[in-house]
Amino acid sequence: MCDIWFMRQITVILLFCVSVFFISCGNHDSLNEKRTVFNYNEMNGVTSLDPAAANSFENIWPVNQLFNGLVQMDDSLNVQPAIARSYSISNDGLVYSFLLRNDVYFHNNACFDGAKGRKVTARDFVYSFDRLFDSKVSSATTLLEKIDRSEKTNYKGFEATNDSVFRIYLKEPFSAFMNILTMKYFSVLPFEAIDYYKQDFRRNPVGTGPFRFKDWEEGTKLILLKNENYFERDAENKALPYLDAITVSFIKDRETAFMELLNDRFDMLSGADAFNTNEVLDKEGNLRDLYQKKFYLQKETFLKTDYIGILVDDNIELVKNSPLRLKAIRQAINYGFDRDKLVKYLRNNLGEAAHAGFIPKGMKSYNPKVVKGYYYSPDKVNALLKEAGFPNGKGLPELTLHITDSYKEQVEFIQSQLAENNIRVQISIEKTSVLRQAVNNCDYLLFKKSWVADYADEENFMSLFYSRNFSPQGVNYFHYRNPEFDKAFEKVQKENDVAIKNKLYQKMDSMVTEDAPFICLYYDQVVRLVSHRIKDIGTNPMNLLNLKTVRKVN
Repeated sequence: MCDIWFMRQITVILLFCVSVFFISCGNHDSLNEKRTVFNYNEMNGVTSLDPAAANSFENIWPVNQLFNGLVQMDDSLNVQPAIARSYSISNDGLVYSFLLRNDVYFHNNACFDGAKGRKVTARDFVYSFDRLFDSKVSSATTLLEKIDRSEKTNYKGFEATNDSVFRIYLKEPFSAFMNILTMKYFSVLPFEAIDYYKQDFRRNPVGTGPFRFKDWEEGTKLILLKNENYFERDAENKALPYLDAITVSFIKDRETAFMELLNDRFDMLSGADAFNTNEVLDKEGNLRDLYQKKFYLQKETFLKTDYIGILVDDNIELVKNSPLRLKAIRQAINYGFDRDKLVKYLRNNLGEAAHAGFIPKGMKSYNPKVVKGYYYSPDKVNALLKEAGFPNGKGLPELTLHITDSYKEQVEFIQSQLAENNIRVQISIEKTSVLRQAVNNCDYLLFKKSWVADYADEENFMSLFYSRNFSPQGVNYFHYRNPEFDKAFEKVQKENDVAIKNKLYQKMDSMVTEDAPFICLYYDQVVRLVSHRIKDIGTNPMNLLNLKTVRKVN
């Protein structure tokens, strides 16, 4: 093993030296020569720069540089003003009023008279929000269910009382609503740009953000330039952003992308899939000495829960004759493998073993002392198998777990440990699209998935277990039903007191953890490799990339 490790390091060093030689002899990108440019790679590619389609991190990151909304979220997950200078909520929780800044302008663009961006008004928010109801362009239609477009509001839901005041009307109180408004879907955009670019707005974005669109060669490179007219300033009243430009590359091969980082062509790689973690990190999850002079490692709690889901609705034929309909069997599986070893040895200590409920670390209500999850216990497995009528696993049929190829190694570890505890599991590897569709349609009893927070409220996680959200229309893939849970879920949506909300969420999380329609594996982490030239790049549990306050030292 030592010889193999030594040879790997020699290979990396040689490749690094060769690459540096050729790059130093070649022509540098003119953009990088003249300006401070932040360069990062996006393996999965960007599909749209329209905020209405900001439904993946690949799209959200550049959209966040190009657009602003009424409010924004800081790195501590607090809602802060953006284009809205201030806001108020009526006593009944049904009317949200926003007072807008008067110094926010759209980017200069050919869609405007004289190609000069005009001032943002409240009517622009009415237009932008109304557009989100169109399912042909928007991925946010389900987030608008609480908007009141009844006769009571003249069928509008949104209103501009003048240029500076924008109002939103809800059907009923919804305590998570301000968090939802921080999502990039709710950015403001000008009607002129939609009229001018029509369907091609996705690749010709016009916003108000700290950076403006320059060029996008799909699959190759995206370029954004500094918005010289940006409205936000730093604590010393200096104009933001500090960077002159951003470039996004789309290299799919992680080894090639890693060499570009080593050669200073990239300033950051993000995500555990973006580089070879075994090569770069030690088993404790720390950066190996070889690379510490080139870049630093950022790790941050991530609002993401990886889990194995279980279909539990015994009204479905598939479930009626399955042992998974029994809570004791579902709990036995939860006790049947070591999550700590899974995280340490198969994920290089990236993330945290899930010993609490479904709500991940990083949320306000997270408390493993209150919400008690599962841990490795062969004794409990034996007792539960006996309780379910399968002593020592006798008579228990083999279960089939459906996964995608990227989780094969992790699931094989789980499979091996479960087998030692008399629970036999067969692994079936599916294409991502096939798995997604089959889970939506309740075709699989046991399936590997993960849930990433869309917005920073526990309601987002607990919505997976609300009975009115049964798939395929909703996100309750388990078809879990519990009237007591539903009652608490409906109550918490109308509650604004944080302490009361936390207790309700802990109560709900404890309920579903006890009923075990899922097997929590780990709470994930944001992980980034960042060049030492980059200063003041923050991290947050939403994994939102904010570049307006980043500095680069060339």
